[in-house]
Amino acid sequence: MSSTKILIVEDEEKIAELVKAYLEKERFTVTIANTGEKAISSMKEGFDLIILDLMLPDMAGEDICQAVREDSEVPIIMLTAKSGEEDRIKGLGIGADDYVVKPFSPRELVARVKALLRRVKGPKDLLSFNNGDLVLDSTRFEVRKNGRPLVLTPTEFKLLQCLAERPGQVFTRLQLVNVILGYDFDGYDRTIDAHIKNIRHKIEENQKKPSYLKTVYGIGYKFTGLPDED
Repeated sequence: MSSTKILIVEDEEKIAELVKAYLEKERFTVTIANTGEKAISSMKEGFDLIILDLMLPDMAGEDICQAVREDSEVPIIMLTAKSGEEDRIKGLGIGADDYVVKPFSPRELVARVKALLRRVKGPKDLLSFNNGDLVLDSTRFEVRKNGRPLVLTPTEFKLLQCLAERPGQVFTRLQLVNVILGYDFDGYDRTIDAHIKNIRHKIEENQKKPSYLKTVYGIGYKFTGLPDED
């Protein structure tokens, strides 16, 4: 399991267990509290993120959120059946970081969890993969392969970093063009293919069977290196 700890505060057992299963699939460490009282008493364990249902049997989720905010800045995602604009504004106003309306997609909730954690933690300065075989150092704009420094252009570095920060996520060519070259870029999105080919030439042992930059045919590319533990 990941060292990232998530607390689910939800009294509906089926929902709590479903969300827990999806989060654990992504290697998060998950705890469930089915009442507000249990949630408050669990805070001493130190969580990295809280998923908080507003409708609990013993106290309002808003009260829990306010209690947490008295001494903690832990990210909070609220779950609620209330979908009105005023409800969302109220929830965000008392300290929630995001707001998900029931019924919701567990996959979307996991994506929001990951996005919120990235915003809170910020990008890593050093990314290491496959037991140190490939290392990206964003403070120095350096890439090392098996300890040997590589020469990448700024565009190549930015493209590799974008993919490496989200291992397993599939990016379309257009998404990569927008990230790397900007929304106003007027060129052909196959420009990305040329950059990927150049990067593979520098980081892959076998370009025909790449270990890091995989083609997802008909869609785009994904990074498949295995992140090293911090």
